Amino acid sequence: MSPDLDRRSFLKLVGGGIVVLVRLDPKAAFAQGEYPKDLNAYLHVHEDGKVTFFSGKIEMGQGAMTSQAQMAADELGVSLDSVEMVVGDTDRCPWDAGTWGSLTTRRFGPVLRAAVAEAREALFELAAEKLGVPRGRLGVENGIVSVKGEPDRQVSYGALARGQKIVRTLDEKAVLKSLEDFEIMGRSPKRLDAVAKVTGEALYAADIRRPGLLHARILRPPAHGATLAGVDTSEAAAMDGVRVVEEDGLVAVLHADPEIAEAALGRLRPDWNDAPAGPDNEDIFDHIVQEAPEPEVKMVRGDVGAARAAADPVIETTYEKGYVAHAPIETHTATAEMKDGKLTVWSSTQVPFPTRDALMRLTGLDAAHVRVITPYVGGGFGGKIGGIQAEEAARLARATGHPVQLAYSRAEEFFYDAFDPAAVVHIASAVDGDGRMTLWDYDVYSCGDRAAELTYDVPHTRMRVFGAGDAHRFALGPWRAPGASTNVFARESHIDVVAAAAKVDPLEFRLRNMGDERMSRVLKEVAEKAGWTPEPAPSGRGRGLACGVDSGTYAALVAEVSVDREKGTVTVERVVAAQDMGVVINPDGAKMQMEGCVTMGLGYALSEELRFSGGQMLDENFDTYELPRFSWMPRIETVLVKNDALSPQGGGEPAIVPMGAAIANAVFDATGERITRLPMTPERLKAALGKRRAS
Repeated sequence: MSPDLDRRSFLKLVGGGIVVLVRLDPKAAFAQGEYPKDLNAYLHVHEDGKVTFFSGKIEMGQGAMTSQAQMAADELGVSLDSVEMVVGDTDRCPWDAGTWGSLTTRRFGPVLRAAVAEAREALFELAAEKLGVPRGRLGVENGIVSVKGEPDRQVSYGALARGQKIVRTLDEKAVLKSLEDFEIMGRSPKRLDAVAKVTGEALYAADIRRPGLLHARILRPPAHGATLAGVDTSEAAAMDGVRVVEEDGLVAVLHADPEIAEAALGRLRPDWNDAPAGPDNEDIFDHIVQEAPEPEVKMVRGDVGAARAAADPVIETTYEKGYVAHAPIETHTATAEMKDGKLTVWSSTQVPFPTRDALMRLTGLDAAHVRVITPYVGGGFGGKIGGIQAEEAARLARATGHPVQLAYSRAEEFFYDAFDPAAVVHIASAVDGDGRMTLWDYDVYSCGDRAAELTYDVPHTRMRVFGAGDAHRFALGPWRAPGASTNVFARESHIDVVAAAAKVDPLEFRLRNMGDERMSRVLKEVAEKAGWTPEPAPSGRGRGLACGVDSGTYAALVAEVSVDREKGTVTVERVVAAQDMGVVINPDGAKMQMEGCVTMGLGYALSEELRFSGGQMLDENFDTYELPRFSWMPRIETVLVKNDALSPQGGGEPAIVPMGAAIANAVFDATGERITRLPMTPERLKAALGKRRAS
């Protein structure tokens, strides 16, 4: 909630009823187990018994609104349909760092539940006073507080709130519900946003319409590194109703009709200074290694040098992965309005409060005069952790005196996206005569060490992380568990390489070398569900296995593929995905996330890679940047491994991280050829198979 929105103002905003304030440390959402400390309005009980819960999180398709509502309803003791969620509004919601990293349920969940439990106890205090009994004698069901053993003595939350305009706080932490008392958590209700999205009623940033709205188009460079030497705007300015803005390097055209604004953009006559030369998508990997700074040694165990010297042979492989775009259905979009000295921006962003802070720095306005509202977001995947479109729209709204809407074209999206970085991983390993690994020497360039931890028991290990240095010309950013998919692709592909060298079944090899019982259990369950039996290689059909850890969740996948050797195409026929994510708040929601990860992982593994030359992007739309198609979809089966002893863990990203390796291992099983670069395009697979035939 805005720091300048006091209690009286908030009560005026929401109307009559009871507002429960709880203590929220702004960073508590990202420190598991910590509970609120500062006062923020979290919950409003209406006079009709309905409950509004205010959350700084946003909804971008992951189902966060529903899972939060489940936690709130269960802790408060009301039905799910009585809960309304208000999310992503910096004037109405408590501060939040953003929605990303599979943290909403895992880290924010305990804070949310604690807040609602405090609200419940505050309401119980009022009920105890109303009914004239001690707090300990009260219980609640569907928003009705009654005396235990005397059900006729009762009062509803609505009755407690009726005619009230009061604020309640609680001095001591309330006790959370235990697992056996869950009534709404652990089930799969209808999503709160389902009807609106199916019927088209859901609003996104591009759906906002304000009086006098102008649509903006901005002059963009032809390549990264190109600079504007000058521009002739006269032809565009002469068009009827077109506004031209030139301000501190920003050149834009605006019109009430977006098509006319687009036409005006084509009439600008810019003069560009050429971008400096640089690598392309084929030689970027050598460039990354050559430009890498000195490494950070993240982990050393045993004597890697001695293990290398003793090994015969040392098995070494280099793995590569190109730049990947987020490619959301909704491009970066913002609508900005400056009215009565207050800036309001409707923005497609995963970080409403950091976006507000950036706008405050841009405009010099304080928090009371900058509001960011995040409607539904049409996909983020880490790519909307930032808000340049909001800043550009705000600048143009201030310059024109009109509300301004800026929606990136698909070409702009591909140009300005913060990409998942191109990366290189080099692994050296060895195995003894008993099929046990003795050496693991791991070097990763450019993408960090997320999910690179070794769950296998290897006596001599080393991990070195080489930063990006100046190798990347493009903006880099988080993409679905940043770096994790790259690291797991390399590690789990290499585990299969070593298993093949040891002549041990890939599943048996993993279990034999596994040092983590929890992962062993997940592997066994996914293998049982899949009916694990590798195909006799090479048969054109194959099965591949991979596992990984992300956001506290253990995931394992089995992929079944068929390979057309002549075309070089891979058809993924079936994927079985298992994950241990602790207590599951919404089983159907968790399975949906797993299915989404598998779908997005198909593109990551088989087709998605940005092509570029120097600073020029060669992919500007989906005609060349190929996303998974409906015809690609395999049969997907999911397994939620029961683990009620562990608190809820992340569910938005873990299942994607083993996808590349599982498919690569299946391709190896099918063809006998190891693909070490993602994506596994037909050209690369045909080239690999051609080399095999030639040899």
